Amino acid sequence: MKKQCIELIDSQSNEILELSKRLFETPELGFKEHKTKALIQDFLKKEGFTVSKEYFETGFEITIGSGKPHIGLICELDAIPTQGHRCADPVDHAAHSCGHSTQVGIMLSAITALKKLDAVKNGGTITLFFTPAEEFCDLAYRKELQKAGKIKTLSGKTNMLLAGCFDDIDLCIHMHGMGEYRGYKFSVDSTLAGFLYKEYNFIGKASHAAVCPDQGVNALNAFALFQSAVGMLRETFVDEDKNRIHGMITKGGDTVNSIPSHVVYEGYVRSFNTLKLQSISDQLTHTAKHCAQALNGECEVHDMPGYLPFHQNHDLSMIIYKNMLEFTTEDQILTDEKSVAAGDIGDLGCFIPTIQFGYTGFKGTMHGKDLEVISEQEVYIEPAKIVAMSVLDLLQDPSLVDNIKKNFKPEMTMEEYKQYVGITD
Repeated sequence: MKKQCIELIDSQSNEILELSKRLFETPELGFKEHKTKALIQDFLKKEGFTVSKEYFETGFEITIGSGKPHIGLICELDAIPTQGHRCADPVDHAAHSCGHSTQVGIMLSAITALKKLDAVKNGGTITLFFTPAEEFCDLAYRKELQKAGKIKTLSGKTNMLLAGCFDDIDLCIHMHGMGEYRGYKFSVDSTLAGFLYKEYNFIGKASHAAVCPDQGVNALNAFALFQSAVGMLRETFVDEDKNRIHGMITKGGDTVNSIPSHVVYEGYVRSFNTLKLQSISDQLTHTAKHCAQALNGECEVHDMPGYLPFHQNHDLSMIIYKNMLEFTTEDQILTDEKSVAAGDIGDLGCFIPTIQFGYTGFKGTMHGKDLEVISEQEVYIEPAKIVAMSVLDLLQDPSLVDNIKKNFKPEMTMEEYKQYVGITD
């Protein structure tokens, strides 16, 4: 059956590649992926699929089969602001410089072949989730949606988790582009960091910058002192936790002619260690407030949960790994990487056995204006075959799923998760 599946993926590749190119050239930010959604649903309709659920502005899912095991497949829809990319939107600079559009091509290829093969004829269900808003950006718009009651949190999968979209799923398969990653073709069983989002508001007092600077309180100087203090804190971080602090000024003042009275700095704290995320965050809040006070200013700090660290399911990763070997050798598969990147897939992985394998075939930098697909075979076709072959393994031997579930322990309860993300109802 695997051979037939591979042949089907090859035979339908022209249509998939044509759609994938259009998706790459139609980038949209999270919860705004309306054109993307329309393109995908037009393709699905032609292939005889019916959309079973829609949610959170642009998310939706399709399902084939019935009964157990219930296998979840995930692809992400959104782009990220990338000024200067050839496909960047002229207004918000959205571009697929993180390669999410390629995930859609992969998963459409896999599930279309599995449907034509009637892979679920002996039982089992496959649901493909088209998830919006993985990139943690364009927050002002998302906060408007939140205020209007259309979303509860600021990313796609976290909202889906809270809404119970994955409650019947036994395990999830996801994948993500690796960018230009020389020496390797695939990655599997890696670990991703988690992060917290912080917004610092340094408050001073405006005065004429030339006539009476002595009567002002310079909020930008308070930030500069904080930035220096953060540099001194870094040497206290434990290496194995891969702690990271980074950010940018989103408001530096109102006019050059006045002492800056309000400076906004937005940033992330990243770590593999969930407890360290909070302790470093508390340390930064303490530092910011006291740096501001040292220069007669104030600092208000607003924290927001980002994504949890992602520890991939080893048993499921090994099934993917075996199918990768059909297309490459062991030395070209990167295993057990510790990546400081993060994604809302980490939140899902706390509750359900989940993996996110990596694939290459790109040139350029992830999140860079130069990211492009250079090998359609490596980006779209081979990953689709790996997904489809792995799904067949799981459907044909449900004991594999039973074993994965038996060895899996959720990292928290849903009530604990709601408390973590600040949901009270």
